[in-house]
Amino acid sequence: MRNKEYKEKRDFSKTNEPFGDKGKGKTNEPIFVIQKHDASHLHYDFRIEIDGTLKSWSVPKGPSTDPHEKRLAVPTEDHPLEYADFEGMIPEGQYGGGTVMIWDRGTFDNIAEDEKGKPISLKKSYENGTVEIYLKGEKLKGGYALIKMKSGNMEGNWLLIKMDDDKADARRNPVNTETKSVKTGRSLEEIKKEKPK
Repeated sequence: MRNKEYKEKRDFSKTNEPFGDKGKGKTNEPIFVIQKHDASHLHYDFRIEIDGTLKSWSVPKGPSTDPHEKRLAVPTEDHPLEYADFEGMIPEGQYGGGTVMIWDRGTFDNIAEDEKGKPISLKKSYENGTVEIYLKGEKLKGGYALIKMKSGNMEGNWLLIKMDDDKADARRNPVNTETKSVKTGRSLEEIKKEKPK
């Protein structure tokens, strides 16, 4: 069953989150979404389409546009592609209960290559623990790398790092300055007023 762990954690009679069974994107290019999630603690869920599902990471500090910043990205369960459109309230008592905002979204290019300069598939990159993508979002653009840590006390977690390209900007801080939903233009507080199912 696709997204089995995702489905087991949720009671769909109580949450408006999508059950998700399509497993196919709306565009020919893979999609990404970053959801600002005010649950037990505020964090950003970074999700990218790989092999018909959204591979997901929780990024406590949110993404950066500064190549010198390494942001912790904790892997979470795969989400269905339809989740990229989800914005609203997850009821209290449900897994991830709280407010979800679509902070950024768009498509991306896989830019990973092997030593000989040949493209590496997204699935293979993910399995190898180094994903390199070029985001074409509304807030974030340019190259980003997700790197899995293979040793030490952070083993199993990943790092999200902005690549040093023409879209890098150490002075910009979009997490603090660009706080509205790209889907509805609402703030977290405005979304919070929405009645959960």
